[in-house]
Amino acid sequence: MSEAQTVTGQQGIARELTAFQHNILVILAKEPMYGLAIKRELEEYYGTEVNHGRLYPNLDELVGLGLIDKSELDKRTNQYELTEDGYDAVMDQVEWTLENIATEEERADDIRAILE
Repeated sequence: MSEAQTVTGQQGIARELTAFQHNILVILAKEPMYGLAIKRELEEYYGTEVNHGRLYPNLDELVGLGLIDKSELDKRTNQYELTEDGYDAVMDQVEWTLENIATEEERADDIRAILE
């Protein structure tokens, strides 16, 4: 395996995340948010309700993996923020996606147009 193909431990862990967990990381790439704000963003994306029982265990798992940090805003509200490893996980997924869909020049042009 070449150096470029070597998957580090944290990167390998990040590549095993669910799509739901990746979506949480993408949301937090914009700015730190509290749980209900993350929930609203996910509901807008999915077009359906996201249960607390799905959201908070996933947030806790991402904290445990070191991909997000959790801090207390007040006694009832926690804020979540992307760590450097979390940001690297988002960028790894974006890069992998772009590398694999931009194989034809027309598709590459479509991607470039989105990014402009």
